Amino acid sequence: MIRYDNQQSEELPPFVSVHGGHSGEYCQHARDSLDDIVKAYHNQQFAWVGITEHIPPTSDSFLYPDERSAGLTASAMLERFAQYMAHCRSLQAAYSGKLTIFVGMETEAYQGAVDYAIQLRDRFHPDYIVGSVHHVADIPIDMNPSEYARAISACGGIVDMYAAYFDLQYDMIQKLKPSVVGHFDLIRIFDPDYPSRLKTPAVWERICRNLKAVESLGLMLDLNVRALLKGAREPYLCHPILEKVREMAIPVVPGDDSHSVDTVGRHVADGIRYLQSLGISTAWTIPGIYKY
Repeated sequence: MIRYDNQQSEELPPFVSVHGGHSGEYCQHARDSLDDIVKAYHNQQFAWVGITEHIPPTSDSFLYPDERSAGLTASAMLERFAQYMAHCRSLQAAYSGKLTIFVGMETEAYQGAVDYAIQLRDRFHPDYIVGSVHHVADIPIDMNPSEYARAISACGGIVDMYAAYFDLQYDMIQKLKPSVVGHFDLIRIFDPDYPSRLKTPAVWERICRNLKAVESLGLMLDLNVRALLKGAREPYLCHPILEKVREMAIPVVPGDDSHSVDTVGRHVADGIRYLQSLGISTAWTIPGIYKY
């Protein structure tokens, strides 16, 4: 269904990424410098890119193992995040007229994270926010199958975990109103039977509710093609959700979710062709830019 093609061509609209640009300078599970990441977007002739680094954790209890191994603390990561914002603003100015860069940030939705994201927004004034959920029951769901299984156990079953994920996402959408909702259906990451799970009434009703909130607030969705890089059958969003999104005419924009120079632009062409095959508009709109 999805084939790899990293090249732009006359048949495709301009490349963009609404969710991209993690770098080894500011993210432990990424590689390469932010300068080189941005240079790669420019070299691939992207029309625009949103650099959307992760927000720092609210406390040391939410550090990931690689962050602990590096000796980082929540306080140190806040300082690093401030450096990221300043660095990205300098690149935004340096590439003016050559590459449109939006300086953004990506949220969490564990306990206290949404309120903290609002504080960071008000302090650092990002151009926009990608609202993402990476935890359920305060357990990271996208780190490995073991943690995924632990979240299932904490929720009392896999359908209950899906429901809890979409409830957290709904709460985040309502409180934060992010311009972009990131990898909307990430909850299926380690579930090979996700098509049947999504059809469960308790899950599908929540998906429709969340999409209605996205529509009513005028937000957009990230077609996160990094899933293809990790061997998934389809990107986030998956086919049944995209069909509902098409009915509702919610804007969808590719996000390469790059974490290194060699993943900049990967599978964006495939994502665009996927949208075209479903009759979803590829006349890109930019994310809503905050006015402070």
